[in-house]
Amino acid sequence: MSLLPRAQGAGRRALLLVLPCFRCYHTCVKYFLRRIGLSLILSLTPFTASAAGGLLYRYQHHLFTIYPSQFSDWRGKKEIWTYEGKPVKVPAEFRVDGDRVPPLPAGFERREEVQWNRDAIRGVLEQKIASVFDRVPGSVVIHRSGSGAITFDGVGLPGRKVDLDQAVTLTIEALEQNVSDITLPVAEIQPKIVVDDPALEREGIREVVTVGESDFSGSAKARRHNIGVGLNRFNGTIIPAGSAFSFDETLGPVTAKEGYLKELVIKGDKTLPDYGGGLCQVGTTAYRGVWEYGFPILQRKNHSYAVHYYGPQGTDATVYPPNVDMRFLNNSSGALLIQTFVDKDLAYFIYYGTRDGRTSEVIGPYTWGSVAPPPDKVEYTTEIPAGTTRKVGERVPGMKALWYRVLGKNGQETVESVYSGYEARPRFDQIGVDATSPLLGSGSTKTSPNR
Repeated sequence: MSLLPRAQGAGRRALLLVLPCFRCYHTCVKYFLRRIGLSLILSLTPFTASAAGGLLYRYQHHLFTIYPSQFSDWRGKKEIWTYEGKPVKVPAEFRVDGDRVPPLPAGFERREEVQWNRDAIRGVLEQKIASVFDRVPGSVVIHRSGSGAITFDGVGLPGRKVDLDQAVTLTIEALEQNVSDITLPVAEIQPKIVVDDPALEREGIREVVTVGESDFSGSAKARRHNIGVGLNRFNGTIIPAGSAFSFDETLGPVTAKEGYLKELVIKGDKTLPDYGGGLCQVGTTAYRGVWEYGFPILQRKNHSYAVHYYGPQGTDATVYPPNVDMRFLNNSSGALLIQTFVDKDLAYFIYYGTRDGRTSEVIGPYTWGSVAPPPDKVEYTTEIPAGTTRKVGERVPGMKALWYRVLGKNGQETVESVYSGYEARPRFDQIGVDATSPLLGSGSTKTSPNR
């Protein structure tokens, strides 16, 4: 079962009409999807830690898990005394040594109720969620140079703030009703935007429509470099109203000439260095913003196996020009203008334009079909010096992931599903041999010790 903040859009309001009627999360979701004309695979498992007593807090693709059992100060017990059903003060003669209660006269009752410590809960939510999620709104001045290029002074990143008081209330309700999934109540604040160009104003560039965000913490130096080069290709791009956007067309060639370095790229059953490794981080960032806002997605493909940079799984978009693209339709009333930038380990796509009143809610991921990595694999090749070994694949379990997008506009509501299937991959090593080796072209597998 999921607890959702009140009055957060048509999608959430519709869910609120259904979800409080049930105690089982799976039952709630299946009932809701049945009502809107969708069938749900019965074996789906929501991405929660409920089996271990965890609470999942979500906002768009952002997920946070907190385990209440780790915080003993969240709850206590309160003694309630009544006489003939009405609260009374405890008579002193009813106590022996301050704690033992003798037999009570007729009409008196004593019971214990859970006493929630709102301050303690608020402190944990502030530390675990708000401190890493909240941000202040930015400010930006948008210019057009003499050459026609669009430039930005500042960054128009919207602010966001978790309503901690409401989050505490939802947490208590979740614990009392045995619910494991909570949608965070979040206020978004538009940045200060000055559009210093009449043509852009006429095209409807006046506010932030949506933001795509992803985390590339732990990336190697070459991967970080390629992410920066790739993001710069989209900075200042205009997408006219009614037009389709192609990631690959806007990105252009991916070679050393454009400044890319070699970094790991998925190529069939191997992961090998190639120019532009890491550009899928840029594609995923671009995709998340338009998907979460509700733009029609014309083309999107998940990675062949689950990559930790793109968690939660099912929100990624792989790109490999010119064969694999990410495309969407700008069906808003005005143009979209893209600003891209990096802040430490976070990549951003900011889409400026005119919001049109649509509502969008992404719900997931629901995962199933977990598959352990296959046995380790070895291949003999002349691609590397004889006697050397290189790893071309790491052990990765397989899984399937499903998200739902609830769209609302002009009183109409539709639901779309986004499915992603991720293969299980073995540890894969190549061993270099010379051209005369009888092992050339052969391979072997061995039982993985962690299978």
